[in-house]
Amino acid sequence: MLRVALPNKGQLADPARAMLREAGYLRSSAARDLVVNDPENDVEFFFLRPKDIATYVGSGTLDVGITGRDMLLDSGADAEEVVALGFGESTFRLAAPAGTARELGDLAGRRIATSYPGLLAEYLAAHEVQARVVRLDGAVENAVALGVADAVADVVATGTTLRQAGLEPVGEPLLRSEALVVRRRGAPEDAAVATFVRRLHGVMVARAYVLVDYDIRAEALEEACSITPGIESPTVSPLHDTAWVAVRAMVPRREVHAVMDELFDLGARGILVTDIHACRL
Repeated sequence: MLRVALPNKGQLADPARAMLREAGYLRSSAARDLVVNDPENDVEFFFLRPKDIATYVGSGTLDVGITGRDMLLDSGADAEEVVALGFGESTFRLAAPAGTARELGDLAGRRIATSYPGLLAEYLAAHEVQARVVRLDGAVENAVALGVADAVADVVATGTTLRQAGLEPVGEPLLRSEALVVRRRGAPEDAAVATFVRRLHGVMVARAYVLVDYDIRAEALEEACSITPGIESPTVSPLHDTAWVAVRAMVPRREVHAVMDELFDLGARGILVTDIHACRL
């Protein structure tokens, strides 16, 4: 049985559940479940504190997990990224009171509060900046106002909470994070893990693409296919009127309206767009 760790709270929890349901898992689970058995897929899911997931996976206690890149690197666990999942984007960055620091070097000798001490310490060491890391659990935005730090390092999605605390970004982001599938480093190949990852990849492709069907005159087919090349190549089918053919191709969702406009201008008609619910490429 495949044993999978999932976040039980935070910004990754709900999107992770949604993706897994689209992939055919967790059909009968409830939001408060701590352990879910999925006998149909021979998988057992454990809902854990997001920061602990990499540790469980790295120790080999669980086979794979979904967590953030920031939490994976901060943990120091013997786990590695398998695939990025395209949600939960955030940045890990430094912030200080307005006007007190512009670049990383300006924080030398100062106190920096963070709930990601491993990640921050490694970054400071790599850039040869000596600063005191103040470890805090949870939100750190008030650390400066409360006098325990001169700056903070935190994972943020928009930076609104930092600005509300009177802080402004210092330098470039230390890390850009998103949700990942993680696995123990050096773990042997496993068919169950490969199937799990393949299903999630299928969901990502289904979310990113749509199917476009249209009719086009035969003499314009080559130009139409250059507009909709598909994944391997488009599907072309004859119609009763031999002057026309039907074409089906996968198109990036974000480009579909521009593609439809180009096809219409080329003479295509009966242009239809269909969502993809699942796929394997």
